Amino acid sequence: MPPRTQSPRTQRVPQRPGDRIFSGAATGAGVLILAVLAGVAAFLLVEAWPSLIAPAEDVPGGRGVIVYIWPLLFGTLISAVFALLIATPLAVAIALFVNYYAPRRVAQALGYLIDLLAAVPSIIYGLWGLNQLAPLTVEPTRWLADNLGFIPFFAGPASATGRTMLVAVIVLAVMILPIITAVVREAFRQTPRLHEEASLALGATRWEMIRMAALPFGRSSIIGASMLGLGRALGETMAVAIVLSVSGGITFNLIASANPSTIAANIALQFPESTGIAVNTLIASGLVLFAVTLLVNMAARAVINRRKEFSGAN
Repeated sequence: MPPRTQSPRTQRVPQRPGDRIFSGAATGAGVLILAVLAGVAAFLLVEAWPSLIAPAEDVPGGRGVIVYIWPLLFGTLISAVFALLIATPLAVAIALFVNYYAPRRVAQALGYLIDLLAAVPSIIYGLWGLNQLAPLTVEPTRWLADNLGFIPFFAGPASATGRTMLVAVIVLAVMILPIITAVVREAFRQTPRLHEEASLALGATRWEMIRMAALPFGRSSIIGASMLGLGRALGETMAVAIVLSVSGGITFNLIASANPSTIAANIALQFPESTGIAVNTLIASGLVLFAVTLLVNMAARAVINRRKEFSGAN
């Protein structure tokens, strides 16, 4: 047997000063983000603690902090989830049109317009929803109440002003549309060109190529973009506060004048006039929103990591 040749020991290449500085700065930035996140969580927990241990009659509403926060959490979740259900299919359709169907000039112009929606302040969306969109939904919601009233979402009676949860959902969907569209569009743009050309060479139509090559490759990005938009919808404040006619309570009715508020909108409306334990209760609701947003991001990361093994990118 020929003698085995020992491989030479690998030597570490000395790093340049610039590389060490950049590596330290990147590590410090990551640690700083974690420190800020922990600081925010600690602040919310400390400030919310008095309301958590206070007697129920001292909390606004007189029925305890859980009863106070639960309708707000319900309104936050129902508005954000319905907005996501509207925005995600539309964002995927726009991204597919821009990347695979639209002429180059049209695609560039449409991409700029979609991105421009992200620069519009939320208060502008709120005013648009209140002054333009809400009056336009009065007659359609009456039709929904008359013909589809057996569905809990359209049980009615329809609001005469249009300041309903449905309008808030549409406004939120328009607000998160640019974020989802931009991420999904870039994901489709990174689809391997060889996969697309191979599908077309085998006789696939354009839609079959998209279904077999583009969509599997961008599935994880679609999930991540949707969760990013959901986080934006969960924390939206001014647009919901302007549009929604709040009366409290829990209801699935999207077209009535009685609507649950959201956590962020309630904090913005109630905080200037609150004192004492009422401030602690609002901070407690902010802690719940913080926890929900964190759980959504963690769930999205888990889903993305789980689907990487089955992604068309691999």
